[in-house]
Amino acid sequence: MKWFSLLLLLGASAVFAACPDYFNLEQRELNSTQRHNLCQLTEGKVVLVVNTASYCGYRGQFADLERLYQGYKERGLIVLGFPSNDFWQESGDEGKTASVCRRDYGVTFPMFNRIAVRGDDASPLYKGLAAAAGGDAPGWNFHKYLIGRDGKLIASYGANQSPDADPLLAAVKQALDR
Repeated sequence: MKWFSLLLLLGASAVFAACPDYFNLEQRELNSTQRHNLCQLTEGKVVLVVNTASYCGYRGQFADLERLYQGYKERGLIVLGFPSNDFWQESGDEGKTASVCRRDYGVTFPMFNRIAVRGDDASPLYKGLAAAAGGDAPGWNFHKYLIGRDGKLIASYGANQSPDADPLLAAVKQALDR
């Protein structure tokens, strides 16, 4: 029995060892008490992390992100949305934020509670992503980080990069083929 427990422990630590530090945290779902360990949620997947804002001019990208997610989730893509008010375009009411992304744009990919994405107050996730991108913190809402199945950052894209167009779309397809 001790050997079995040791093997389980070693297996679990191997999974978490492959997880980048910036995913080694729990995050609460938007407008919910449900929490998710990001290492477990993203394990073995190609991940697109996006800071969102319900009242931003780029909010139409919610629909683009959902189409991308629906088109490639069976191949291993997961989109993670993180509302942020760092650019003063997000509601302080999580119910309103959830309504905009889910009801207005049909979002089914995981959306999490509001966080800071830049500066000293940035969440550990965004501090880690910015460091992995050579200091490239979000300059605006709908900044995108593409992470490979191995947990390594592939690329970072600004707000004006449509989620369902090249070069981001080509990079997603290439990452899924690996």
